[in-house]
Amino acid sequence: MPEGDSLHRAARRLHALVGRRVEVEAPHPRAAALGLAGRLDGRVLESVEAVGKNLLLAFEGGLVLRSHLRMSGRWQVRRRGSKGQTGLPWLVLRTVEHEAILWNGPVLELTGRALRRLGPDILGDPPDLERMVENLRNEHPGREIGDALLDQRLVAGIGNLWRSEALWHAGISPWRRLGDVSDTEFEDVLAEAARLMRASLDGGVAEPAVPAVAGRLEGRGLPHRTALWTGSRAATGRPRKRAVYRRAGRPCPRCGGRIRSRGQGDDNRTAYWCPGCQRGEVPPEA
Repeated sequence: MPEGDSLHRAARRLHALVGRRVEVEAPHPRAAALGLAGRLDGRVLESVEAVGKNLLLAFEGGLVLRSHLRMSGRWQVRRRGSKGQTGLPWLVLRTVEHEAILWNGPVLELTGRALRRLGPDILGDPPDLERMVENLRNEHPGREIGDALLDQRLVAGIGNLWRSEALWHAGISPWRRLGDVSDTEFEDVLAEAARLMRASLDGGVAEPAVPAVAGRLEGRGLPHRTALWTGSRAATGRPRKRAVYRRAGRPCPRCGGRIRSRGQGDDNRTAYWCPGCQRGEVPPEA
């Protein structure tokens, strides 16, 4: 599933159409049934913003299109008339010079109601860590932190990849109960998620670790890894190197222990962690 950093990259690409009057088509029958093309065609695209896992495209006249990509959606921006992927796109926006094409976009709506249910964006500038911690603290104390980090009502933008990596970098097990996690530990995990996702968005090496996080890890005898990857595949031609995500059975790059994986939460999203250096209880029946 595309995560917050992917949505911010898509928003940057769509900025090529901002300030231009757009032609709008909805070739896919499900998108056509929504009547979006008729309401948006001929309007100026005024802004594009990523909020959590949503893209908000604001058009003149006060209309805002919300796009959520779910598991396989993708926005493509190219020169108008150029050849590329073939098939039946959900939505096409065209200016004189560019066209933006939405592939496999199952959630499209002209409303802002769902956004009021979203928590603060982890890629906010700066991220509202205090409000995120408050949201997490107000959840049931028996809920596991790895599950709670994926709840977009509490923190918007974090997906499975970055919750796994942020928890590892902060040295906290995804199975820790919220009632057993201190506010400082919440802040550590959230700060690491923001740091790593911002680096991914910018396509380069992560900024130095938050000093307090590194200091607490060193106090436990655990070295802090600033980053285990050097950029995006697009920027370097190499895939990103990750600490635990999709590395089950391999040695932990920090302590050498065996990385584990297990489904977590009602949606059974796979959690990845190192029992050797991520402090906390183990999952039931693990």
